[in-house]
Amino acid sequence: MKLAIVLAILLATVAGAIAYGRRTRRANNFADWAVGGRSLGTLIFWFMNAGEVYTTFAVLGISGYAWALGAPAYLAFCSVSMSYAVGYWLMPRIWRAGRIGKLLTQSDFFAARYEAPWLGVLTGVVGIASLVVYVQIQLVSLGLIVQLTLGNSITSEAATIGAGVLMIAFVFVAGVRSAAFAAGVKDVLMVVVVVLLSVTVASKVGAASLLDLFSMAEAKHPGIGKFPGLDATSPTTAIWLMTSAINIALGNWVFPHLFQMSYTAHSATAIRRNAIWQPLYSLAYFFIILLGFAALLAQTQPPGGNLNAALLQFVSDRYPAWMVGLLAGTGFLLALAPGSLLLLTAGSIFTRNVVRPFKAGLSERASLALSRGSLVVFAAIAVWLSVSQKGSLVKILLDAYSAIGMLAPGVFLGFLWKRTSAVGVLAGLVAGFVALLAPFAAKFWAATVPQWETGLIAMAINAAVVVAVSLVTKAPQPRAIALGLQEDSPQDATQVGALASLRSSHTL
Repeated sequence: MKLAIVLAILLATVAGAIAYGRRTRRANNFADWAVGGRSLGTLIFWFMNAGEVYTTFAVLGISGYAWALGAPAYLAFCSVSMSYAVGYWLMPRIWRAGRIGKLLTQSDFFAARYEAPWLGVLTGVVGIASLVVYVQIQLVSLGLIVQLTLGNSITSEAATIGAGVLMIAFVFVAGVRSAAFAAGVKDVLMVVVVVLLSVTVASKVGAASLLDLFSMAEAKHPGIGKFPGLDATSPTTAIWLMTSAINIALGNWVFPHLFQMSYTAHSATAIRRNAIWQPLYSLAYFFIILLGFAALLAQTQPPGGNLNAALLQFVSDRYPAWMVGLLAGTGFLLALAPGSLLLLTAGSIFTRNVVRPFKAGLSERASLALSRGSLVVFAAIAVWLSVSQKGSLVKILLDAYSAIGMLAPGVFLGFLWKRTSAVGVLAGLVAGFVALLAPFAAKFWAATVPQWETGLIAMAINAAVVVAVSLVTKAPQPRAIALGLQEDSPQDATQVGALASLRSSHTL
């Protein structure tokens, strides 16, 4: 029964997504495949945007963190709400820049705003690397779900490879529209699953209510509900919570797939409406964290002590087969919907910002083919990372946010300060990555500020260097600055014409 339910959910969603993508497609070109022709309405944009709230990280990662560590899982509450507060200000500006400059990727913005095609290539490479790490999260989760569904008849390696193939097939044909459709189905199913589990979980562990479940967890595991959590020696204190949440909030919309997703909306109003109401999604984390506590109370032992599988194992142990199948099927979509968008974005950046600057005559048809082919390669790299590197989904996510956070100063200052220069952004990237990745830096932060999220420290150093270097280097031309520091109306004919000519003049 489990497998039948999973297949029904998966096949129905894939068929519906492809049909929706084909029916709503306006043109068979790169722009429609990558950003949906900039025409997604409020409802479909809502679901695609919310796809970044309900992912495998949200359900499996956070519940596993609660099972293993306790209070540090509260990070989910803070980071989601803060991210949308930042998005309310930032995303409409990204949308206007995309309309004015006819941008399709994040790297297009860097190249146009700073009059530096080479910066588009560099940020494209950084963005692709971060996206591949993010895909790794989805593949790890998909592998766990496949094993839950098929049992010991398949190895974790084979499950991860199979998950990668499914992800490629999902987005290969219909592009961003199919990912948006699947995100809608996934969100509805996730609400159903969370509600069903939440109203029944107390009885599964001998508690009278959800509040009683929390009290039982605190009684049996003192300190689980407060920082630093179950491990009294862990650096996951309130300072860690605040710095990690700020790092995620500032880095969230800088992720290339979310930056590119901002281009897809049909209006800035649709974006703001989403940013106002979507923090309500974070309320679901209360129940997801309690499910992790319930798994701990039930003495759930996931295979190999893998905290990412704690919720899956708990449901498999305590619930009937149909519920396990519903969770597994929904889990597939939790990974496939955002994962397919990640791969699509990586393929778009590779073609448009890494290859095209060196091969300007690339046709529309060749661009589509290259994007689709490259996303297969990126999926293969993510599969290899998933198989060779094991770790908490939360830890992998924080690493990805730390890396992509190095692009944040260039994005925010590009919309705030006229003086920001390409050389300044480059210098900031170098300084930031040294502060983030150098062994001597890691030892220094661990010894002096062990409770701080190092990604936020590196981002601050990056921003300071960008400002300092930009003050002594040449600023971009006014028409490039106008892409970031826009007037309220993005339809100004003079501005559109100037920026269109700027885009057409970009050659290495």
